Amino acid sequence: MENGYGILAASAEEEDGFTASSMFNQGFSYTYDDIIFHPRHIDFAVDTVDLSSRLTKNILLRTPCVSSPMDTVTEASMASSMAYVGGIGIIHYNTSPHEQASMVKKAKSFKVGFVNDPVCLKPCDKIIEIDVLKGNRGFSSVLITEDGSVNSKLLGIVTNRDIDFVTDRFTELREVMVTDLITAPEGVSFEEASRILIESKKSLLPIVSDGGEVVGLLCRNDLLKQRDFPPSGGPPSLGSDGTPLVGAAIGTRESDKQRLHMLVEAGVNVVVLDSSQGDSIYQKDMLAFSKKAYPQLDVIAGNVVTSYQARNLIEAGADALRVGMGSGSICTTQEVCAVGRGQVSDCNYCLSVTIIRLFKF
Repeated sequence: MENGYGILAASAEEEDGFTASSMFNQGFSYTYDDIIFHPRHIDFAVDTVDLSSRLTKNILLRTPCVSSPMDTVTEASMASSMAYVGGIGIIHYNTSPHEQASMVKKAKSFKVGFVNDPVCLKPCDKIIEIDVLKGNRGFSSVLITEDGSVNSKLLGIVTNRDIDFVTDRFTELREVMVTDLITAPEGVSFEEASRILIESKKSLLPIVSDGGEVVGLLCRNDLLKQRDFPPSGGPPSLGSDGTPLVGAAIGTRESDKQRLHMLVEAGVNVVVLDSSQGDSIYQKDMLAFSKKAYPQLDVIAGNVVTSYQARNLIEAGADALRVGMGSGSICTTQEVCAVGRGQVSDCNYCLSVTIIRLFKF
C-alpha cells in the first residue's frame, strides 16, 4: 500500500497484504478510504453468517447497525424501521424533552406490518387536501376521524374511487366518505388482520380501540409488498416486553436529568451521552447520576478515540462506547477543534483490546 510517507513493506508471513496488527501499528491514522480488504476463499453460504453483535453489555442486536442521533437521521419512523431490520435507532435530542419522549413512545408502539401513524383528515376538510397528499406522498386514501388525527373516533374512509370523478375539488369529505366500514380490534394479530382484509376485498383495514378510535391501519398494498418482497434476515430487535428496542440521546447539562426521566418513563431501552469529546467530567457526572437513578438502564458514553479515554469512561460506569471523532462526512470537529483520528485507526488493536478486556464481553 502506498501512502504519503512511502511504500509499506509486507511482512514475511503475509506477503500479499498486512495483518490487522501490522496495519494499525504503522504509526499513521487511517480512514476507510485508505484500505481495502483482499478476497479469500469462501466455504460457507451467505445465510450461515451470523452478524449478531452486542450494542451494550446487556443488549444484543441481530444486525450490527445503529442510526445516528441526528435530527436529519433518526426520529420515530427511522427508529422503528431500524428495529424492524434487527438494528436500533438513537433518537436525537435537538428538540424538547416532551417531543423526544413522544418520539420514543411512537417508535415503541410500532407493530410489524401495520401503519402505526396513518394519515387522517376531518369531515370538513376538502378533496383538494387529498390531492395535495397524493402529490407529496403518493397516496390518495385517508381515514376520516372526528378531529382529523389518530386516536380520534373513526367516521369514514375516502379512497381514490370515491373522488376520481368529483369535479369540484373543494367538496367536503363528509359528502364523499364511505361510512359502511370493516374494522379490526386493537391488539389483533397481523395474520388475523391480513385474513380480514383479504376476505373483505377492501383496500384499507382500520384498527380501532373499543371506543372506536383509530390506533392503526393495514393496507392491501403493504400486504402485496410483503408477499412479493418478504422480509429476510430474521426477527426484529425487541425488548423483554416485546416492544421494539429504541434508544435516545441526551446531553450532560443539568436540564438533561429531567429529559432522562421523561425518556425512561416513555420506555427507552438505552441512552447515548452525545458529545464529540466524551472523556470529560460532565459525562462522568451524568454517568454517575444515570446509573444511580436508573441502574437497569444501559448508558452509552463517548465519543472516544484512545485507550485512555475508553478506560476512563468504562471505569465511570459506561455500558458501551461510541468510537470516533471528526470522521463523519459533515463533521467539523477535526477542523474546529484540531482533534480527532482516522476512523479505521479508531478501531485499532490497542483500543479494541482495552474495551474488550474492561467490558469482559
